[in-house]
Amino acid sequence: QDPRERHGSKKRVKIHPHTVTAKYATHTPYPGDDGYDDAPSFEDFGSFLEETSDRKQLTESKKWPLTLFGSRDKDTAPKPQGSGKGVGEQLASFGEASVSASRLTWVGLLGAALAHGCLIVLTRLASERFSLGPLFLVLVRSIVQLLSVAVPLHRGESPFGPEGYRLRLLCYGIAYSLSLCCAYSSLTFVSAGNATTMWRLATTALSATLAFLLLEERLGLADGITIAAGLCGLGLVLLPTADETNVDSPTDPVVFWRSAFGWSLSALAGLWMALALVGYRSLKERVGVGTALFTVSWTGCLLAPASLALLQEGWSWPVSAPAWGLVLGLVACSVAAFLGMTHALTRLHPALVSASQSLEVSVAMLLHLAVLPAAPTAPEVVGNVMVVLSVGWLVAMKLLPSRGGGRRQREEYEEILDSPIK
Repeated sequence: QDPRERHGSKKRVKIHPHTVTAKYATHTPYPGDDGYDDAPSFEDFGSFLEETSDRKQLTESKKWPLTLFGSRDKDTAPKPQGSGKGVGEQLASFGEASVSASRLTWVGLLGAALAHGCLIVLTRLASERFSLGPLFLVLVRSIVQLLSVAVPLHRGESPFGPEGYRLRLLCYGIAYSLSLCCAYSSLTFVSAGNATTMWRLATTALSATLAFLLLEERLGLADGITIAAGLCGLGLVLLPTADETNVDSPTDPVVFWRSAFGWSLSALAGLWMALALVGYRSLKERVGVGTALFTVSWTGCLLAPASLALLQEGWSWPVSAPAWGLVLGLVACSVAAFLGMTHALTRLHPALVSASQSLEVSVAMLLHLAVLPAAPTAPEVVGNVMVVLSVGWLVAMKLLPSRGGGRRQREEYEEILDSPIK
């Protein structure tokens, strides 16, 4: 027995795909303090595991007992291990791959936020200039997005998802489509800016809560503080203007209840979207982005007409080339936003994904000022600045420290290789 074990110290072991490291502690660690602060995050470590063939084969043998599609085993061949590649080189390769993948993920998220901001402005222009109802636009984009069925068919996959996960995928599609229907229906009762801001605020807050309750995924302290600052910014944007708070004018009960119903729909849309984000997060290893897009499309084709009939919103087809161009631009923005956001869910916490999309409020405000010049209020300006700073800080925290982190990990493993504990 090791003399350090006899004197009451505890040996703690960390298992790496190719290395087992041990660490001795002379005190009882606090809960959550495992002494490995420089370990990569779960999204970076996941990309490393995907490139590690022995762990990949082990994962597939345990989680994929039956091959879902015949081409998977044909294309996957075991790679020989022990080719002489040192741990230092592996860690260097892992660090470079994880940084590159994280950058692409955040670029996609920021692009999705820009597309979401364009969606808000295009939806408003379609309603004001061409009298196209919001729910009608949801139906049109859902019909066009049915073309995404070509992606799973091209890969030899079922468009309705793998067996055993189709019910969960259906629930995801229904939740996502219900969120869109509720959000776009609320535009009939409240302004587009307020509806979008409330939708995003509820989605971010509820996705953090549901991810913890359903998936046991926690946010780090720094991430939580940054997201809370962004939510405070969204709250400032929602503050009523002087005209809305004029207590001298009598309030029409019909106007009040219509507004209350619109706010309720926006909050309900946030709940459904949070459920959808958490739902896809649990399916990320089984369902591709193309299959998810097709699921959202065909469920939207069913729920959008039902919502149109329920709210008795009239049908109005585009009759001019500019109107059709606007509708096609709206569809392109919706596809781009969906792809960027859904791909990010395979690597990032749902609350981080939703918080990054808060930029859509700032983008929509800038585009709205360019199209319809109007001076924003002071709370709107301060709130949008807080949103931009919070998202920028999130991106900086996720990307900038990774270089130093990878270097520290490499030095730690090089030191362990020279030690007698292997």
